[in-house]
Amino acid sequence: MNEERARARIEAAVQQVVASGTETGVQVAVIKNGQVIADAVAGTADPATGAAVSGGTLFYAASTAKGVASSVAHVLAERGELRYDLRAADVWPEFAARGKYAVTLRHVLLHTAGVPGLPADTTVADLCDWDRMCAVLADEEPWWEPGTRFGYHAKTFGFLLGEILRRATGRTISTLLREVITGPLGIEDEVCFGVPPRLLARVARQVAPEGIAPPAPEPGSSQSRAMPRGVLPDAGYANCADVLTADIPAEGTMTARGVARMYSALLGHVDGVRLVSPERLAQMATVAFTGMDEVMGFPTSWAFGYSPNRPGGVLSRRGSTFGMVGMNGSAAYADIDSGVAVAVMRNRFTAGDFSMVTLIDQIVADTLS
Repeated sequence: MNEERARARIEAAVQQVVASGTETGVQVAVIKNGQVIADAVAGTADPATGAAVSGGTLFYAASTAKGVASSVAHVLAERGELRYDLRAADVWPEFAARGKYAVTLRHVLLHTAGVPGLPADTTVADLCDWDRMCAVLADEEPWWEPGTRFGYHAKTFGFLLGEILRRATGRTISTLLREVITGPLGIEDEVCFGVPPRLLARVARQVAPEGIAPPAPEPGSSQSRAMPRGVLPDAGYANCADVLTADIPAEGTMTARGVARMYSALLGHVDGVRLVSPERLAQMATVAFTGMDEVMGFPTSWAFGYSPNRPGGVLSRRGSTFGMVGMNGSAAYADIDSGVAVAVMRNRFTAGDFSMVTLIDQIVADTLS
């Protein structure tokens, strides 16, 4: 059967990449139409102790968590607790400063809010201070009129979304995540923004790559203004306990099986749990923007809070795939047409290296499409 062939190829792949030294520790989860096809693990979670990766090992997943954060907003909209056209300033009056009164939840999800920047001297301590970050963003001057341009809100996305949700509902984004997604799915300890201290021992240690680190964004560039050098993720940043335990919802920590189950539930394939209607699911995956990314400086496409592309480059129907990747090479996504939900976690922090995700995506496409 195709499912058995997919499982065998995925399990062989994760063992091979670890044995070759390409990867340190890996988790891969694939679910099709609610059936777990693969929950494969290999390698070392902590080279210092020799602890092995298990299915319950938590991995820093960088921006892969943006897809989780967007999903919280969509589930709340499905429950009638939020409107996409809610103006941030209506629930967060301070945010109206410097002409930002028109920014809506929709603009935030679409990265068209025009508030991607942070002060150049932003530190990790600043980033871990929720109230400080929200005050900085409330006082920021927008880069463009909301809704008129697209620019990846690399660091600010989670604070903008999380504070709008907190002001509108009275609950933090981590509380909302547990209440509306991870609790109903039984994955409260497997998909997190801020990791509860009791779970820190389960977090894999990120390993710095050998050789010269990739260059930081050019000082003064749009990328550096959105991702200041002091908070640019690397292995040391990802291993910092303060970062791991803070709510920084543009980033997060998770297991592959946990986040794959979330995406499978969004597809409607988890019995007894209906997160969104088929109509809302189609809206979430619809490509809403194609054009130039004003922050990253290259052409891109964007769905309603997600990347609309298979991370391995496999072609899919426009409006079928939705998910997110992280700069450390993690990824989680779903494809409506094929019914698959896929997640890949790793702890070899090679920025922008998606070779593991590409390998798994190709196996999934070859065997399960």
